[in-house]
Amino acid sequence: MAVAKKAKKAPAKPAPRVAAMKAVDAKELTAKRFIERLKTFQSDEELRKIKGYFKSGEGEYAHGDKFIGVRMGTLFALAKAFVAMSPAEIEKLMESDIHEARAGAMSIMGQQAMLRGTSDARRKELYDLYLRRHDRINNWDLVDLAAKPVVGQYLADKPRDVLRKLAKSKNMWERRTALYACLWFIMKLKETKDTEEVCALMIGEKEDVIQKALGGLVRCVGIDQPRLHAFLEKHAAKMPRVALRYAVEKLSPAEKAKYMAMGR
Repeated sequence: MAVAKKAKKAPAKPAPRVAAMKAVDAKELTAKRFIERLKTFQSDEELRKIKGYFKSGEGEYAHGDKFIGVRMGTLFALAKAFVAMSPAEIEKLMESDIHEARAGAMSIMGQQAMLRGTSDARRKELYDLYLRRHDRINNWDLVDLAAKPVVGQYLADKPRDVLRKLAKSKNMWERRTALYACLWFIMKLKETKDTEEVCALMIGEKEDVIQKALGGLVRCVGIDQPRLHAFLEKHAAKMPRVALRYAVEKLSPAEKAKYMAMGR
């Protein structure tokens, strides 16, 4: 009896690679046009990779998010080409059900906020938009793309009470924003005070993906080693082990062992 041969699966569509893109004409700076361009870079191969980055199972944080499969380098290049997009169009882009479109919106916001020619008024618009539409910033990468340049930079010379409010939010992504905004103060201003206060408010964090960010920010306090050690002496016993492990990552083996033994 002849054995039927199994049909070969068609090879996955490879992820298109892209060089730097030309800036888009003003009339083309729309959310609709961005999404049209974005879809031309869709890749089944990249989609499989992306699904490994996010917990998208039932009940997990990325459940229900729609991914199409676009390489991050390509996404950033496309965002750079659209960097002059208005806040109104950025908000439309944030409304998309396509995750990469929302990532594009956050990348545009972050890149635009960092441009030397961006006015203080526009930076305020971006800051206000970020906080007002945090309902559309619902994954770790979306926070990470814009919290530091959009929120942290804006607050650099202003009161920072909003970060304490975000740190105590029931929304896990608002809590992550509080952490990542503090990176601006550490990296650009060499200040750790606000980072320490925000981290202290989140010592009991339950979410694994936020615990890692918490530990990472505590580790960044290490730009001032005495302050890092003082923070760990006070809080290590109450920190989740995931966060503590990230926090002590760059310490000596003896110091790591000491603080890990203090943890819960």
